[in-house]
Amino acid sequence: MLRSEELPDCFYYQNKPTLITPNTSTPNHSLYLSNLDDQKFLRFSIKYLYLFEKAVAIDILKYSLSKVLVDYYPLAGRLRPCGGAGDDDKLVVDCNGEGAVFAEGFMDISCEEFLQISRKPNRSWRKLLYRVEAHSFIEIPPLVVQVTNLRCGGMILCTAINHCICDGIGTSQFLDAWAHVITKPTLNLPILPLHSRHVLKPRDPPQVTHTHLGYTKTTFKDNNIHVDINQYLQSQPLVPTSFTFTSAHILRLKRRCIPSLKCTTFEALASHTWRSWVRSLDLSTTFKVKLLFSVNVRKKLIPEIPQGYYGNGFVLACTETAVKDLVTSNLHHGIKLIQQAKSSLTDGHLRSMIDLLEDKNVKTDICSSLVISQWAKLGLEDLDFGQGKPLHMGPLTSDIYCLFLPVVGNFDAVKVQVSVPECVVEKFEYYMMDGLEEEENGEQNGFI
Repeated sequence: MLRSEELPDCFYYQNKPTLITPNTSTPNHSLYLSNLDDQKFLRFSIKYLYLFEKAVAIDILKYSLSKVLVDYYPLAGRLRPCGGAGDDDKLVVDCNGEGAVFAEGFMDISCEEFLQISRKPNRSWRKLLYRVEAHSFIEIPPLVVQVTNLRCGGMILCTAINHCICDGIGTSQFLDAWAHVITKPTLNLPILPLHSRHVLKPRDPPQVTHTHLGYTKTTFKDNNIHVDINQYLQSQPLVPTSFTFTSAHILRLKRRCIPSLKCTTFEALASHTWRSWVRSLDLSTTFKVKLLFSVNVRKKLIPEIPQGYYGNGFVLACTETAVKDLVTSNLHHGIKLIQQAKSSLTDGHLRSMIDLLEDKNVKTDICSSLVISQWAKLGLEDLDFGQGKPLHMGPLTSDIYCLFLPVVGNFDAVKVQVSVPECVVEKFEYYMMDGLEEEENGEQNGFI
């Protein structure tokens, strides 16, 4: 049994990982990335961790990966600055077939032991993904994979997929395709990736016809001192927090809005999380705070983005309110703001945003924002390489950005994970879970 939540060391079978290249020739060209793809906020890798009870043979995983990379060949390429100067330039993918990084190792731990500590990530989990030595983000290959075999015969699969190439829907599509090659080798892929990004090209000249709150820097002064919540969070010792909301918890949140306001699970949970986060930080009531949250816009554009589109087909919707209005009102206030932000994402608004991002000096405003990324309802937890679905699925690391995660074996539940300063953990946990029933009683008695 593990004596602590720290994982033991990982022993690699080889000194260096191998490069898995497409097993047949693929197009060799420079792939244009849309303005949604290469914005600075997305210049990182999406890192997944899967725990499987039974390992899949390494040779099978390698061969199937080489086959699926024929269709998903940009993942075997390399990012390049369009101007050839540096990270601040427009990025493209050099589709050169150089290959995906594939590392294999062993860790002296069992599935059962890992599940005992799997509620929230810790730094030792980074041993489960090979660290590519690189001077900058663009030097890291778009796809890095590590398969770690366990003492019990299980395996942990970790993947790092470059966010500039695809979003959560794209990562799920790729992983499903990889599994499909193993489990149904004689059948064609159910969805073929469409790599051209020209459907999201900006207009010439760009036409910024809407206000884009998520890219407008909001500053506050408190006794003539500039306040940056994001900077404050980054300067503090952060502790991962994780909360599983069952269908009963979610129904309880929704009931606060019935019959006066109908809402989705995401809207209720996002409003509750935003409000709890702000309350725990004890911000001045005069401050304004933002919520940024991911929205799939594939069907919001005219014409709709075609099925299989393999680029970023989401944007960060944004809403803003005064701290006082958010923390003293009930969930209705936040939910209405979220619904308004979603409904504002018309074709005209989205085209204006794409044009705005043609200016590479424009940045996402996160100084006063909670950012929520939706990983639930993407089917990530259903990945099956032929030995059964995962016992655990989640991120490799925890950050100040909040994730809504699937719960293995419970489609209706949602896990909320975010790192907060150590000094506010207890308050945040109280507002998120322990205080939920008390607050509900308070509202019924007129106290809130």
